[in-house]
Amino acid sequence: MEKDWIKVFASNSPFEAEVVKGMLIDHGVETVLLNRQSSSYNITLPGQVELYVHQSNEATAKSLIQNHQDLPTGDPNIAE
Repeated sequence: MEKDWIKVFASNSPFEAEVVKGMLIDHGVETVLLNRQSSSYNITLPGQVELYVHQSNEATAKSLIQNHQDLPTGDPNIAE
């Protein structure tokens, strides 16, 4: 990966990472997904799915991710 890319999100859930990636792209933030859960990474460490953005978009991406994480889940078992 080129320099000047910053990891802004990591998850054990590929689905969650894809949702966040789609949200960032919908807001015009170019995003790269790196899936470290593939078998080549699992030899030494359990992997995560990571999202990277160019450093010029870091603040925007982090703000969007925070707003996304603050949304209600709809799960009645989680107190909002």
